[in-house]
Amino acid sequence: MKFHGTSPPRGAHFLESTLRRGRPANRACPRKFTRPYCARNYALKIIVAITGASGAIYTQRLLDNLDPRQDELHVVFSNYSHAVIAQELPDGLRLPPGTSTHSLKSMNAPFASGSNAFDAMVVIPCSMGTLGRIAHGTSEDVLLRAADVMLKERRKLILVPRETPLNLVHVRNFELLLQAGATILPANPCFYTHPQTIEQLVDTVVARVLDHLGLPQRLMPRWQAEPE
Repeated sequence: MKFHGTSPPRGAHFLESTLRRGRPANRACPRKFTRPYCARNYALKIIVAITGASGAIYTQRLLDNLDPRQDELHVVFSNYSHAVIAQELPDGLRLPPGTSTHSLKSMNAPFASGSNAFDAMVVIPCSMGTLGRIAHGTSEDVLLRAADVMLKERRKLILVPRETPLNLVHVRNFELLLQAGATILPANPCFYTHPQTIEQLVDTVVARVLDHLGLPQRLMPRWQAEPE
């Protein structure tokens, strides 16, 4: 697989390794999108983990833009995530048909072992407690163990923290995780696209998550050079 430019884009190594594993998919690639965001003929195995941090709408919008018919999708809930979902999403969390869910305390999930490491894991939103436990490798439940596996197997781990202000402990944990190979993608929306709804504002973050997963997205336009 070749990429345009002088060097492969971020995330290309796990995309190419997935190609070598040869999992087929039928995802069509819109012409308006360019590599590495959609030019693929394989499926990804993705874990979405939900913690007790505020921001369940970020989880919902990400799930709305993932398709278990094209990619293998697994969801793990932290203990307190259910309370936050009930508070912030009155109609509950909508899971795409075909999504697999897992008990937090069961280590029988396929991604709990490095012998079956998945391609990517997104913790969205990621509480500071979960982030700290991942940074220090406690692995006391399947969510934390899955994140530990992603790091040790050099797979894509994306953490979407939603916290303010930050203290020094948070920043040091960020540093540990960045050194270990995780992607820290804070839930910091942008405004240059002039979002008109909460969903459009949230989508400015979800679009970046999809980019880092190597998946196509139509949620927001690419930044373009101003005409001369």
